[in-house]
Amino acid sequence: MMRRQALQLLGRALHTSAPRAPPLRRPQLAAMGGWRSGGAPVGFFSTDAAAGAAQGGSKSEAAAAASSGAVQGGSKPAEAAAVAQGSGGGGQDGKSEQDKGKSVRGGPVSWLSFLLLLVTGGGIIVYYDKEKKRQIEELKNKTNSVKPAQTVGTAAIGGPFSLLNHDGKPVTEKDFLGKWTLLYFGFTHCPDICPDELQKMSAALNKIKEKEKLEIVPVFISVDPERDTVEQVHDYVKEFHEDLIGLTGTSEEIRKVARAYRVYYMKTEEEGSDYLVDHSIVMYLMNPKMEFVKFFGKNYDEDTLAQGIVKEIREHKSS
Repeated sequence: MMRRQALQLLGRALHTSAPRAPPLRRPQLAAMGGWRSGGAPVGFFSTDAAAGAAQGGSKSEAAAAASSGAVQGGSKPAEAAAVAQGSGGGGQDGKSEQDKGKSVRGGPVSWLSFLLLLVTGGGIIVYYDKEKKRQIEELKNKTNSVKPAQTVGTAAIGGPFSLLNHDGKPVTEKDFLGKWTLLYFGFTHCPDICPDELQKMSAALNKIKEKEKLEIVPVFISVDPERDTVEQVHDYVKEFHEDLIGLTGTSEEIRKVARAYRVYYMKTEEEGSDYLVDHSIVMYLMNPKMEFVKFFGKNYDEDTLAQGIVKEIREHKSS
């Protein structure tokens, strides 16, 4: 009883002390949700409105009470919205569940779009697979078309020449037709490399003659025409092998044959007439048509040299 009287006194005090707002017309009250269907205006802060909202009135009444309190008491609109939301939480939850169901059923990825994606992806894979196969076939055709040109390129080593042998007789490349020939370019004043290579050549040819019964002609061509005369070459070749043929010539003739066989040589000047000649250390295997077959470098010993020569001769006969 005393509590009710205290509340009434507090309400009267607030009502008298607060500034009065101008009376609102019916359309304004209706817009603010402060007009009941019975015709009585609501929405002004009063103990009855507050009590009705506290006792669990309808959602519209609670919202109207909260909004009218915000107008009269100066509370924030966010607080009024919170009251309205709290009183009607059940309805909002139901609505959100409905929205979730709609977003799942009507999402951006449907069965039709998924099917179209599969068809498009499959078409792209098939296209690129065909394109890859086409490129591989083109590469194979280009590779096969290049093979004949490679055979022509290997014949670039060798060519015609005209020199003198160690007996002083003119010799050309035609004198070696019908025979397998092994050529080596060097000079008679070479201190160590040329003698080592000629000894290796002689030993390998002796093994081939003994085991395979093959006759191969060894040939020594000088790259030092200034000092390697016919007599000098004659004495030199007889120190290595009885079948070794020594060839020499003028500076121009030696330059031509070296260019034909892609041989590098250059005189190194030293004191007086004692000089060395820097040159390629290579042996060339020529077939009976005096066509280049293979070259053998310094890394071959007499055994591997003999095996390599025999292998090339056998492959040539089987082809």
